[in-house]
Amino acid sequence: AVRVKFLGRKGLLTQYLRNLGQLSIEEKQLYGKRANEIKDILASSFEEAQGALAALKREDALRREAIDVTLPGRRSGYGRIHPVTQVLEEICAIFSGIGFSIVDGPEIEKDYYNFEALNMPRNHPARDAQDTFYFDQTNLLRTHCSAVQVHSMEAMKPPIRAISTGKVYRRDPFDATHSPMFYQVDVIVVEEGITMGDLKGMLDAFLKRLFGPGTLTRLRPGFFPFVEPGAEVDISCIFCSGRGCAKCKQSGWIEILGAGMVHPKVLRMSNIDDSRYSGFAWGMGIDRVAILKYGVDDIRLFFDNDLRFLRQF
Repeated sequence: AVRVKFLGRKGLLTQYLRNLGQLSIEEKQLYGKRANEIKDILASSFEEAQGALAALKREDALRREAIDVTLPGRRSGYGRIHPVTQVLEEICAIFSGIGFSIVDGPEIEKDYYNFEALNMPRNHPARDAQDTFYFDQTNLLRTHCSAVQVHSMEAMKPPIRAISTGKVYRRDPFDATHSPMFYQVDVIVVEEGITMGDLKGMLDAFLKRLFGPGTLTRLRPGFFPFVEPGAEVDISCIFCSGRGCAKCKQSGWIEILGAGMVHPKVLRMSNIDDSRYSGFAWGMGIDRVAILKYGVDDIRLFFDNDLRFLRQF
């Protein structure tokens, strides 16, 4: 405001210079020279004043924003391993302890590996059970970790003992028991002389390690295109010890995973001699295991990032 008052277009100095026309030539030269000197003095004074004000402003800001480094620090909180990750790490530890390789594969997968190489060609009705996120006719979000089994069979030579875990995607509604993204574990074994008895023995030992030594297992006939024969695998209810309760719908059993002997066509498509080698495979949802182990009644709680929930595990 002060600058405008003295040096503005309508300021005092401008008004003074407008009166020069009434003066003689000698007076114009004298007063013009003096006016320029005054203008320079005022401009210089304003710059000094602005610099001093800016310095005062900086000093005030530093004083107000000062940090007392002598104050004790605030302890940061510790994070926790997510319950689903806890189950995943427990499963990996069980299988790595008996010599299995832990392998990984892409979440954006080719249709060939996700379906065709697993004995599900285009228009196969078994695809309808896996509502799939497609990018185009070739690329999709994998619907199961079984696709990694094909990569494993292509990359390894028998004997193959591999476990794969990770996120899979299906167009399921997001409710208490379903999620469009969930975690899965798949296991494959390919060797000479592998039988259904080997599958049952390994499943029984694994499920006892995971749910407790008193856990019983049973196999029921089930269809999966990439195994033959296939089986649905149940465990005795961990809530009522098989006596029957609301959790197991009074049956005493809870379905836990699908399994079977690797289909000969799947072996051949991965360039494995099915006349010499056989194998078994099974897959299981890790979120479902976490729900059972920790007594969670809503899968959405795993995705809410609510510390009140996560600190319980």
